[in-house]
Amino acid sequence: MQVMITGANRGIGLEFVRQLLERGDTVFATARQPDEASALGHLADLYPDHLTIAALDVTDPSSIEEAYQEIGTQTERLDLLINNAGMLVRGERFGILEHDTLLNTLHTNAVGPMLVAQRFYDLLKHGAQPRLINMTSQLGSIARARGGGNYSYNASKAALNMLTRMTALRIKDEGIITIMMHPGWVRTDMGGDSASLSVVESVTAMLTVIDALTLEDAGRFLQWDGSELPW
Repeated sequence: MQVMITGANRGIGLEFVRQLLERGDTVFATARQPDEASALGHLADLYPDHLTIAALDVTDPSSIEEAYQEIGTQTERLDLLINNAGMLVRGERFGILEHDTLLNTLHTNAVGPMLVAQRFYDLLKHGAQPRLINMTSQLGSIARARGGGNYSYNASKAALNMLTRMTALRIKDEGIITIMMHPGWVRTDMGGDSASLSVVESVTAMLTVIDALTLEDAGRFLQWDGSELPW
């Protein structure tokens, strides 16, 4: 399987890379600053024939184009695209919201993934049972909204959910399965040390769900364990 992952330098993205390589897939791992991604470099040493590392800043259209050109010279198809890159700014509350934080978070978490998906669409179309996975969060569920924190992050994930749903319905006829996936509360830099899931547990479960997807699942909002979340 030919797989591309954004935000692959650490946490969930890095674990996706590791597990996919272990099972024999070919992986195109992208990060904003790949030269500083030592863990990816270690995996490249272990799997030189199966791992390509490319620079990609999802907020920069020229970077998206350069990554497309680089990856497009090495493969004619993608069977799986995992839009994992994202950001979270803590400490927000009404009254101190900042213009730049709101816009930058929306750009990184919603606009960027959609522009990546749009540019790499041509490669997905040629994939074997192609799947587009946009990593979202249960915090993007409007029905579950309870508090007044994480304005930028929650709103950006709600926006990503809508964009993903619209895209899923648009490209389903091309045979591309598009879903939103919440990885659970995971012990990463973003999730914190108190989170209930390890990175290994989350990614292992998500790959089980991803591998079993069919066109009937297109447009769904799923958790790491395959259960569905409300909009």
